[in-house]
Amino acid sequence: MKNEQRIRRALMLLAIVISFFPARAQEGYSLPQAVEYAIKHNLNIKNAQLDAVSAEARIGEIRAAGLPQVSAAVALTNNIIIPRFFLPGGSLDPNTPKDAPPAALEFGIPWQGSASANLNQLIFNGSYFIGLKAAATYRELAQKSTTSSKVQVAEAVTKAYYSAQVAEERAKLLDLNISRVDSLMRETKAMNESGFVELLDVNRLEVQINNLQTERQKVQNLIELSYALLRYQMGMPANEPIKLTDDINAVDVESLRAISTGNDLSYENRIEYSLLNTQEKLAGLDLRNIRSGYLPSVSASLGYGYNAGADKFSQLFTNNWFPNMVLAINLNIPIFDGFSKKYQINQKKIAIDKVKNNQTLLKQSIDLENNQASINIKNAFATLETQKRNLTLAEEIVRVSKIKYKEGVGSNIEVINAESSLKEAQTNYFTALYDLMIAKVDLSRAKGELYTEK
Repeated sequence: MKNEQRIRRALMLLAIVISFFPARAQEGYSLPQAVEYAIKHNLNIKNAQLDAVSAEARIGEIRAAGLPQVSAAVALTNNIIIPRFFLPGGSLDPNTPKDAPPAALEFGIPWQGSASANLNQLIFNGSYFIGLKAAATYRELAQKSTTSSKVQVAEAVTKAYYSAQVAEERAKLLDLNISRVDSLMRETKAMNESGFVELLDVNRLEVQINNLQTERQKVQNLIELSYALLRYQMGMPANEPIKLTDDINAVDVESLRAISTGNDLSYENRIEYSLLNTQEKLAGLDLRNIRSGYLPSVSASLGYGYNAGADKFSQLFTNNWFPNMVLAINLNIPIFDGFSKKYQINQKKIAIDKVKNNQTLLKQSIDLENNQASINIKNAFATLETQKRNLTLAEEIVRVSKIKYKEGVGSNIEVINAESSLKEAQTNYFTALYDLMIAKVDLSRAKGELYTEK
């Protein structure tokens, strides 16, 4: 009695403590909302967006090469040992013999200082102007790479979402089956106690319930795994509560059939093809960049500064500082580079040919993907219709077998077999429905319609 009172007080205390920490509400997500969440939080997309930001910085770096370049320098020199300048013997004194040794004269002073500023400006360079044209294409490539990552994430999230939905529906059906068989077992127990059926019939139903409960636990584990995968694809924390608001049973199969029968296929809708087009433009600009190396380049520089010298450090800042200024125009004319650019041009031409081959190969791959997806979705429709009919028949068989058993004209084994067939039909139906949804995703992916930028 005392133990029961202690347990009751402990439970009350636990309930009070729990009341101060309300459970986090599960946030509901439709499929579009789940995809949108993933677009904002998936780390692969964030990395692609960082690459786009890096591309902008690279574009700025290219543009900066044509802007004025200004630098400043300050130097302080202490000639601890002043170097000497040698003159031929007798050059200072005509009376010195001709074979006299050279005269070694100090050339410089102990302390020197200088301060200067330099301005460099590029006037003409073919590679620079080609680089400016390539900058916009480079930006376009980075943006399309980000879009490609979004398409991949949208596909992964959609498939994970459907997987979690189907697992939940299977769990609901198993709960219904367990409840139905449990009700039948209670009725059979009552009939056994009244002497109408054998204990063996009760045992058979109990075995079936145990098997259903075991399978229910497996499906529950599958649900948890499906949700973990969905959170991962969405970029959501592993312990974040989540609820799916879409109902897979509400899918309009006829609208999917209309989508599957369309033959509208445009290569430009595929982000991979668009990426190759941009790569082709970059390869062409790369070729023009090499060819521009044959053109002369012109630049100008302007330098202005002061310098001073003194025998003592203290005098360096009191003596006069003398100004100096230099203006230079530099013209660089390439004449012969040992055919280096010729071979570089040949390599760039080969790179362009490879891009064009990849475009042709991608077109063939897109055609194959579209044909496979179209066939798969047709097969999925046929399988779903068959499994739907099988499910209807299995439900009718269960209903009739139970009536026959209750009326004494059917066997317990017949009921158990009918229940097993119904469970199998239910599993096959939702497997077929899942395959149809995946086939729809693959077809939309093949046509480039799975995800589009808003």
